[in-house]
Formats: sequence, structure tokens, C-alpha cells
Amino acid sequence: MRAILPTVVFALLATAGQGQTPAPGEPQATPAPSQPPSAVESYEYDRDGRRDPFLDLLAGISATGLPAESLDGVRGLMTMELSVRGVLFSQGAYVAMVQAPNDRTYTVRDGDTLADGQIKSVTAEGLLILQDVNDPLSLVKQREVYRRLRSLEDPN
Repeated sequence: MRAILPTVVFALLATAGQGQTPAPGEPQATPAPSQPPSAVESYEYDRDGRRDPFLDLLAGISATGLPAESLDGVRGLMTMELSVRGVLFSQGAYVAMVQAPNDRTYTVRDGDTLADGQIKSVTAEGLLILQDVNDPLSLVKQREVYRRLRSLEDPN
């Protein structure tokens, strides 16, 4: 503690005299030229196929696991979110009317793409959907999901 005290007092005395104006006849002290700040080395991450560890893993991902800027319409619907409200026979093929969780209704045909799959076929009883399995440990990459027109899980 005693070794630090004289250093602190000296530093205070040295800074106290800096704000004073020189007496008339004394030469004015010229300020030291300011040096440009040293160039800070910037670090650039080399990915080499890996993810950036400094980025937030949850930023930009919704609760469904899809990007937050999800697509509008049928392409933004998940398989388990839609419910079949009707099936029509139009121009020689079946067309299904599906309802989204936000109460919007869409018409879908064979081959239409959903957020997590594709409609394989539309029948008089409902939809057959090939849902993409998003599990890296699963050997199965797609599964068939059948959404019926009048299902037991839909009370309406």
C-alpha cells in the first residue's frame, strides 16, 4: 500500500498542473502531435463448411423450425397445421379445400408443395401428403401422412 501511495500522489500532482496557463514570459508548451490509432487487426472467420460459432442459433427461426420469413399461402403451411374442409371434383381431378390456423382457406391439387412436404394425391376422402422428416438420426427421410376430410381430431 505504501509503494502505491506515492505513485498516486505523483500522478495527481502531474495532472493538476496541466490545466494551468503559463505565466507571461514562459514559453508555451506545444501539445504532442496526436498519433493515429494503431490499426486494429480484424478477425475474419474461415468457415470451411462449419457454422459460425459467433452467430445466434435461434435468431431467425420460428417455433416450427422454419425460417422466420416463412412463405405465404400454401407453401407456408405445415402438414399438421392444415385441416381438410372439402373435396371437389374439377376438370377431371380432385381438388381439396384446406384451412390454415389463421382461418384462411386455400385450394390444393396433386403435386402442390407445403412447408414440410408435398401433396402426393387428393382423393374423395382427403389428402395424402409426403412429409419431410427433419430428424438427422432417422433413416426415413419422408413419411406418408393422410389428412381425412372428416377426421376425429377436428370437432368442426
